[in-house]
Amino acid sequence: METLTAAAPAGSFFPSFLLLACGTLVAALLGCAHRLGLFYQLMHKVDKASIQHGGENVAAVLRAHGVRFLFTLVGGHISPILVACEKLGIRVVDTRHEVTAVFAADAVARLTGTVGVAAVTAGPGLTNTVTAVKNAQIAQSPVLLLGGAASTLLQNRGALQAIDQMALFRPLCKFCASVRRVRDIVPTLRAAMVAAQSGTPGPVFVELPVDVLYPYFIVQKEMVPAKPPKGLVARMVTWYLENHLANLFAGAWEPRPEGPLPLDIPQASPQQVQRCVEILSRAKRPLVVLGSQALLPPIPADRLRTAVETLGIPCFLGGMARGLLGRNHPLHIRQNRSAALKKADVVLLAGIVCDFRLSYGRVLSRSSKIIIVNRNRKEMLMNSDMFWKPQEAVQGDVGSFVVTLAEGLKGQTWASDWAEELRQADRQKEQTFREKALTPVGQHLNPVRVLQLVEEILPDNTILVVDGGDFVGTAAHLVQPRGPLRWLDPGAFGTLGVGAGFALGAKLCRPDAEVWCLFGDGAFGYSLIEFDTFVRHKIPVIALVGNDAGWTQISREQVPCLGSNVACGLAYTDYHKAAMGLGAQGLLLSREKDQVVEVLRDAQQQCRDGHPVVVNILIGRTDFRDGSIAV
Repeated sequence: METLTAAAPAGSFFPSFLLLACGTLVAALLGCAHRLGLFYQLMHKVDKASIQHGGENVAAVLRAHGVRFLFTLVGGHISPILVACEKLGIRVVDTRHEVTAVFAADAVARLTGTVGVAAVTAGPGLTNTVTAVKNAQIAQSPVLLLGGAASTLLQNRGALQAIDQMALFRPLCKFCASVRRVRDIVPTLRAAMVAAQSGTPGPVFVELPVDVLYPYFIVQKEMVPAKPPKGLVARMVTWYLENHLANLFAGAWEPRPEGPLPLDIPQASPQQVQRCVEILSRAKRPLVVLGSQALLPPIPADRLRTAVETLGIPCFLGGMARGLLGRNHPLHIRQNRSAALKKADVVLLAGIVCDFRLSYGRVLSRSSKIIIVNRNRKEMLMNSDMFWKPQEAVQGDVGSFVVTLAEGLKGQTWASDWAEELRQADRQKEQTFREKALTPVGQHLNPVRVLQLVEEILPDNTILVVDGGDFVGTAAHLVQPRGPLRWLDPGAFGTLGVGAGFALGAKLCRPDAEVWCLFGDGAFGYSLIEFDTFVRHKIPVIALVGNDAGWTQISREQVPCLGSNVACGLAYTDYHKAAMGLGAQGLLLSREKDQVVEVLRDAQQQCRDGHPVVVNILIGRTDFRDGSIAV
């Protein structure tokens, strides 16, 4: 009896094992069917007769998000996107280098507060954009990069221009996705658009393989063998390819929401704002430093300007905040920022971080109370463990914070002698520049004097684009943006080559503005060929090239330190003639007798007549550190 009882479980083992094995097999088959899209295909059919293509889905989402321009350099991988965008009224602007397309999209994003969009082909087309995407990441600019790719079945199989593009862009972008089915295009793009603008803005990347973009009949022709298969293996392969094709296009043209999703923008709490109000209300020498984040939506620039004026605190403006207060505003301090920060008892860092631009925080006084507000907590606290400590660190939208802060401090006033002290330092620095402008130059033109004259003739509707080192560094002291969102520089990455792309995007966004580009001659080498783009697309801009025949900003450090000017020399190249060869207008300024103002007025008139213009300005070399001007 005991023997029979003990043996009973052994007899039931085989049925239990069989049941487990069957269950596992069924689960595996169901998983395989799901992976192959068989269940989805039961509910969503493939319209084999349709001539629609995935590029139309891309264009529909872009239009629903208010995108007006698509920047590109054409390639077969992305042709359906370009054609569909053109049909929907989105202006397609093709450049001569992919990096320019992304820079142009970056400029659109900064000036409009929306997402700028560029589309480039697979492989080398995408690798050519890396610098511009990284620049957008550091500048916190919402850019959508659409990249072509090899077909879904041929990736990792040695297809033309097929590389691991996702691995390349994941470190650079907030959001990366590869679309694997046509039906996924719309939801993926909507997710990318909201990611680009939410939180801390930045670039996003969506990879679009060629077989999700072209029509069914074209993909079928390329994917499925025309002749009937022979043999079991050939039939299995053909079935797999046909099923893959069906899964690509199942439910592709079903209606889906295309419009924008709600953004997630962090906001400061009322308690944080109140603590900052109390700190500032006790200040004797307060100072505000505004950075690019202050100009992000949802607060419009005019409302931010009113808030800054209501605060009544002297301020420095950097990045996209340049020009917020217009020219010669009594609250805007332009010179000697380091000295002013050392003297201030309360400093509000609004949308600016303690990186190299603020000497990693060492420029701040240990006795000052520091309030910092930023959307990005990690960047907000940069170097706070070493050189500075915030009294109040607020993670939230900068513009909204400043507006709320101004409301809390309404009626508060500060001693006028503090602002006057800062303005006096400004006047002293400006007097130094006036003296430098009168310094004779042995060869060519005095760049300080040239830029003073540029400052005098710029109209109020000017947008300034700056791209260079030495000449642009001089211009940053002397040439003032006329209003908010009228200054474009690369940002903290210090990228050379942004000029043509920024100018392209700026002129398209603001067709009634005069776009003036200030180039160093080294930087202009990156942008010269894009004057072909300006001519073809009838986009008139003015380029002033400060031509001192060298990489002077580098040379000035390299020669004294290392005793050699190797690789720093350029030629007094005829950039104006090269521009004329591309169909633009070209002018030369080489000596004082050339009547600088007359030439600049001529350039201005030609631009107003619809022509892109390059003014090649031969200049001597300046050094603001010791006040000298070298030949």
